[in-house]
Amino acid sequence: MHPDILGWAATAVLMATLIRQMIKQWQAPHPETVSKWLFLGQMTASVLFTAYSALLGSTVFVVTNVLLLLTAVVGQTLALCRRRRSTALRSR
Repeated sequence: MHPDILGWAATAVLMATLIRQMIKQWQAPHPETVSKWLFLGQMTASVLFTAYSALLGSTVFVVTNVLLLLTAVVGQTLALCRRRRSTALRSR
């Protein structure tokens, strides 16, 4: 068995977990506010790990870290939209 198969399987599980969490958070009637610092830290770490993985020549980890970066950006965008919508509803 090629070792990259394990890496790709781990990537699939991780992405499924993160996407499910984003959906759950978006659909929750009263979602807890997630720290902006969590997203900033995740995005920074993902960029650094992507660069590190590229320097090592690891395609699995480059793709995984780019996907993690995208989930952080999408998560932050959804959180901002949710906060704005919540603020607009309260001000009515």
